[in-house]
Amino acid sequence: MEQKLVPVGVSARHIHLSAEHVAILFGEGSELTVAKPLSQPGQYAANETVAVIGPKGSFPKVRILGPVRKATQLEVSRTDAFSLGINPPVRESGNIQGSAGITLKGPAGEVTIEEGVIVAARHIHFHTSDAEKWAITDKQLLKVRFQGERGVVFEQVIARVSPDFALDMHIDTDEANGAGIKNGDTAEIIE
Repeated sequence: MEQKLVPVGVSARHIHLSAEHVAILFGEGSELTVAKPLSQPGQYAANETVAVIGPKGSFPKVRILGPVRKATQLEVSRTDAFSLGINPPVRESGNIQGSAGITLKGPAGEVTIEEGVIVAARHIHFHTSDAEKWAITDKQLLKVRFQGERGVVFEQVIARVSPDFALDMHIDTDEANGAGIKNGDTAEIIE
């Protein structure tokens, strides 16, 4: 029986901005510039950063991931949320309705979003061909095992299937640190 092995990417705190918020934070006509490509096709870490300001604390330079999206979304770990003084829900990316708010500050302006802060649910991006090969469907919940000194099994890992994705599992820094996982490690889907 073939092992279902998946490369892992540790997702540090980051933000996706709408075009409207790019204009407010960086000035009218501003565009994000590519610092480096990410594991998912067309996605990139931008050179630009913003300050994120919560009721209790702040982070001065949070990396923006591009391209722009229809809605602004900040993804943090639970530890980050405690530091900021907010209580965001664990959600799948894009599901921001009723989530936590935050203030963002850029070189040209400031904006407070009423919702848009989440702790991203752990997930695996599957290219359609990988999902078909392993009989995995979009939104299916999986169990994934990591070997090593602090071996662990993660449950409720969401499968996200698209012809636009590359095979890659995303966990946040709290999960990675707790289990001793680093970028480039491999996970095994066990059910």
